[in-house]
Amino acid sequence: MAQSEGSLRDAAGLEALISRAAAQGKGLPPVEKWNPDFCGDLDMEIKADGTWFYMGTPIGRAPLVRLFSTVLRKDADGKTYLVTPVEKVGIRVEDAPFLGVELNVSGKGDDQIMTFRTNVGDIVEVNADNPLRFVIDPANGGLKPYVLVRGRLEALLARPVMYELVSHGEDIVIDGKSMFAVRSGGTVFPIMPSGELEEQSL
Repeated sequence: MAQSEGSLRDAAGLEALISRAAAQGKGLPPVEKWNPDFCGDLDMEIKADGTWFYMGTPIGRAPLVRLFSTVLRKDADGKTYLVTPVEKVGIRVEDAPFLGVELNVSGKGDDQIMTFRTNVGDIVEVNADNPLRFVIDPANGGLKPYVLVRGRLEALLARPVMYELVSHGEDIVIDGKSMFAVRSGGTVFPIMPSGELEEQSL
């Protein structure tokens, strides 16, 4: 039976949610297949640096954060939820729910593979199904790269990882235009026109 919005806000409600999330076992549960009732919003937020907060206090237990991360889902409405078979509760996400904290690059040219590790332990191989996308931060003009982790959930690359990623960039002609881009999994991911690179605030 779904809990009310009020009961999910108290400690007992949160513990019950944790228990049901943990009951799904190891690995990633099939959250995309679950359609429980919406039970209201939980006072939980994921900050841009990847820190999770509950009722304004950082969640310091890494295993608990990893557990919550396995039952995250971003729906077509653009909102992010914690989902179990019996409830769906909304949480706030300041930027992306995950942070890319490590990059491994193997191979060269068309055979190059970029693999990221997130702050919650996901391993993501970049390819057409898990693409990179790049936006310019309107606040400071800096480059913000994201990688699709699963479903609609993305990881923002941490600054040092972003610099490492850019170091593997090359000028590639795409549709007759020279683009600064990176390759992974047989796919080219354009970052920006080559001529704009020197002007860009990384």
